[in-house]
Amino acid sequence: MILTRYERMIAKRYLLPGKGEGFIFLVAGISLVAVMLGVAALIIVMSVMNGFRAELFDKIVGLNGHAVVQGYGGRLPDWKAILKEAKATPGVTSATPLIEQPLLGSFQGRVEAVLVRGMTVNDIRNNATLKAKVVAGSLSALTPNSGKVAIGSRLAENLGIQLGDNITIINPAGRSTPFGTVPRQVSYQVAAIFEVGIYDYDKAFVVMPVEDAQTLLLLGDVVSMIEVETVNADQVAAILEPLAGKVAGRAIITDWRQMNASLFEALAVERVAMFVVLSIIVLVAVFNILSSLIMLVRAKTRDIAILRTMGASRGGLVKIFMTVGVTIGALGMAAGMVLGFTFLFFRQSVVNAIQFLTGQNLWDPSIRFLTELPAKPDPVEIATICLMALVFSFLATLYPAFKAANTDPVQVLRYE
Repeated sequence: MILTRYERMIAKRYLLPGKGEGFIFLVAGISLVAVMLGVAALIIVMSVMNGFRAELFDKIVGLNGHAVVQGYGGRLPDWKAILKEAKATPGVTSATPLIEQPLLGSFQGRVEAVLVRGMTVNDIRNNATLKAKVVAGSLSALTPNSGKVAIGSRLAENLGIQLGDNITIINPAGRSTPFGTVPRQVSYQVAAIFEVGIYDYDKAFVVMPVEDAQTLLLLGDVVSMIEVETVNADQVAAILEPLAGKVAGRAIITDWRQMNASLFEALAVERVAMFVVLSIIVLVAVFNILSSLIMLVRAKTRDIAILRTMGASRGGLVKIFMTVGVTIGALGMAAGMVLGFTFLFFRQSVVNAIQFLTGQNLWDPSIRFLTELPAKPDPVEIATICLMALVFSFLATLYPAFKAANTDPVQVLRYE
């Protein structure tokens, strides 16, 4: 929309308050602030929701792989043959034997539920999620039959364990004796403490070499499952379809979607719902632009009539008032982007400040899964939000702009 020199001059004049037009300017200012808050809210919420999904996906898949081949009854006797078949499947990048078993952990009279996770030494040391999140000790100390383990930071906190202490793992399904089943208790030295950032993992995981887990659980040469990673997590079902046919009757394949279906589906539904609800804020702001333009047209009726008698075209008047409305929307959008990105940059500081002022724990990791507020701005989404604000602002200008253009100068000036 190209404006002539006089059209730009008049549009600029109408954007600034004139004599007796303070109320119109106030409404326009409120409209700008409302658009700013709406755009900022959308950017913040959508970025946080994206961050939630990305963080959960990275950390859950980082520890559990894209899929697991799980034996019936929690045991996979012929795991070596299945491991060979998994590695030979096109699209599979890695396959690792794994043992997972819920047990009990004890230290100085305190007892907590734990999830013992037996992994190969190579996988323990090279797992990106674990390696990058060690807060004390070293994973390199975990070797077969060394009696050393790595535990989550929340578990260490709950039990009062420090690096170098011994944690006792209790296996209720111990050996049978004439007097009944005696729980098996084995003491392990804590050689590393990690914090992956997912509360459920940090409060329960005890990572040890797979050989030690087999000994603890009296499994012999048996594992619980085989963890599989593929070239594309979103195509994991199609990639592993040939393997599913080969292991049918011996094991089942569960991918990351099935293991965490309720969580990711809830996030997807909440994401759409929040976008729709917060878009209404932008829509309400646009109605403020509409009302301010209508008041401006009524206040400038005499000026419009004089412009028409001086040769101003209907199209020129339409462009003038559309420019005023779109400018308010564009300024609000730009301010909203600045506010949104500023909040995202200082998001954890803002949460901590609110918690300090109110005395309330707004970010309980046991409820939120993650220990910190995540964020991942999506350029496409942000562009869509900004475009939506501009389109709404443009649509709001149509009625008052055409109302101004259809002003009859003869009827107006006759009664002036």
